[in-house]
Amino acid sequence: MKFVVIEDDRAVQETIRKIIRKLSVKYNEDFEIIFFEKYSSELEEEMKETSIPKIYILDIELARSICGIEIAEKIRKTDWDSEIIFVTNHDKMFEVVHRRVLKVFDFIEKFRDMSHRLYDDLVKIMNHKYDEKVFTFQHNHVVNRIYMKHILYITRDKEDRKAVIYTDTPGVTLKINLTLTELKSMLDSRFVQTHKSCLANKERMIERNYTKGYFILDTGEQVDLLSKNYKDEIEEEEIKE
Repeated sequence: MKFVVIEDDRAVQETIRKIIRKLSVKYNEDFEIIFFEKYSSELEEEMKETSIPKIYILDIELARSICGIEIAEKIRKTDWDSEIIFVTNHDKMFEVVHRRVLKVFDFIEKFRDMSHRLYDDLVKIMNHKYDEKVFTFQHNHVVNRIYMKHILYITRDKEDRKAVIYTDTPGVTLKINLTLTELKSMLDSRFVQTHKSCLANKERMIERNYTKGYFILDTGEQVDLLSKNYKDEIEEEEIKE
């Protein structure tokens, strides 16, 4: 993972550096950071190197260079996988950015809690795009592997007493001979107990309604397996993070 920051304000550079350091502590990993103050042949060479996933953080207005929007357009000519985040003092440029540059992760105004918003964006990118944690299990004498980020929730089938894993691939479920307790010990902290017969990936939830007993996933699916009995546990896990 590499961060490429294109920003000519030294104070903003330092703020971004601190945010990425904070991210390094959270994920216990050293990230490479490269700073550019203008478009240059060195930046052009960096943009052509697409073997390493990158997060570009660009200012729109650069005093001695073509603007950040033009640089982003050049990035997208050869690189569709890296993420692009704009940070700017120009709040009127949102429409122009999204009209001219495809696949922009976010547009952040520097004067509107930039540090908090940028950090949140970077955490989302790390959790979803570069999350390579794998859940490995055996079924019918075959070893199976699935990325944890693709698991939406897991329920207990009362009839055959197997756990049913629901994934974000439409129509794809997996059944295994493990209890929810066993599964919870094998998965990471993103999986929380929402009901006596359900574990769910809280990073895939976009809404929780304890009164009506359901949660909604980022796929749009509503799952009616949310109990008030587990509210404290779910909320406490989020506070810890």
